[in-house]
Amino acid sequence: MASFNKVILVGNLTRDPQVRYTPGGSAVAEVGLAVNRSWFDKNSNSRKEETTFVDVTLWGRTAEVASEYLTKGRSVLIEGRLQLDQWDDKESGQKRSKLKVVGENMTMLGGKGESGGGGGGGQSGGGYSQASNAPAPSQGSAPPQGGASNPSESFYNDAPGGAPDDDVPF
Repeated sequence: MASFNKVILVGNLTRDPQVRYTPGGSAVAEVGLAVNRSWFDKNSNSRKEETTFVDVTLWGRTAEVASEYLTKGRSVLIEGRLQLDQWDDKESGQKRSKLKVVGENMTMLGGKGESGGGGGGGQSGGGYSQASNAPAPSQGSAPPQGGASNPSESFYNDAPGGAPDDDVPF
């Protein structure tokens, strides 16, 4: 049976990336991404919005580039794969798990110094890809903890002509 594990996300960073180095010298950065979704709810006749917060791990030169050029609120496109981390909680002894994204390609969106609400229109940022031979973190380690803030602007624009998303004929 064939498998396919690919994720493409566009969102805003919830915190400044900070790069660390493994004992083997590989760079790693954990970033938080806020991905907004908006739609028109016919039942309440109003526009609704929800934000999903996603943890992304970047490796190698991609992690270093993110740490050097990205800041909280900056729009970024991440291509990667899903990974399930599992560990035993030291306090409760229970098994814990967390689904996250391992970033394989990163594209900075918007111009230099822009943050939030940018979108794809002004894509003056560059893209950067990393090799897919990034090491996988060990299964027994707990993922890093970090807070996330909620961006105030929705990333998605209304459908062309102001039509609600669910009225688009495809």
